[in-house]
Amino acid sequence: MKIAIGTKNQAKVNAVENICSSLLENVDFFSVSVPSNVSDQPIGDEETLLGAKNRAWLAFKESQAEISFGLEGGVKEINGQLFVCNWGVLHTKTGQQFIAGGAQIPLPAEVAEPIRNGEELGPVMESYTKQVGIRHKEGAVGVFTNGLVNRSVMFEHIVKLLIGQYLYANPTQKTT
Repeated sequence: MKIAIGTKNQAKVNAVENICSSLLENVDFFSVSVPSNVSDQPIGDEETLLGAKNRAWLAFKESQAEISFGLEGGVKEINGQLFVCNWGVLHTKTGQQFIAGGAQIPLPAEVAEPIRNGEELGPVMESYTKQVGIRHKEGAVGVFTNGLVNRSVMFEHIVKLLIGQYLYANPTQKTT
């Protein structure tokens, strides 16, 4: 099965590869650099979900895979507190679309404030942690859960929700 992933971000690619390899037979992965067509820092569930939908669709169009994934991280405001939010979409060659959301945790004020002022979470976290490439590794969720849940594991949960819906809707699909 040809599976496209609408990003080159290693945390997201690892999430799809880890889950799909454990559940589906004869998988072949294609990581495709496609735009989300939303802000560099998506704000709110709607914009973040739209970014995931766009990535899944564009990855499918570019690869003509049997299934494609779009995963997007963003932030959202709830009662004056900024939270991370994450969404995923699985698109199939038959036109099915499955949607799932993931973990949400609050960001501390010293991280939230620069984001409210227009900065992107990834660079803010690099400055905050004095680490480079954090969005490809543990991400904000890894930092603020003391390493118990890294960004890839967080996206793995979303991928499981997506694949589970796909397998439910397609009971003849072969699994491992």
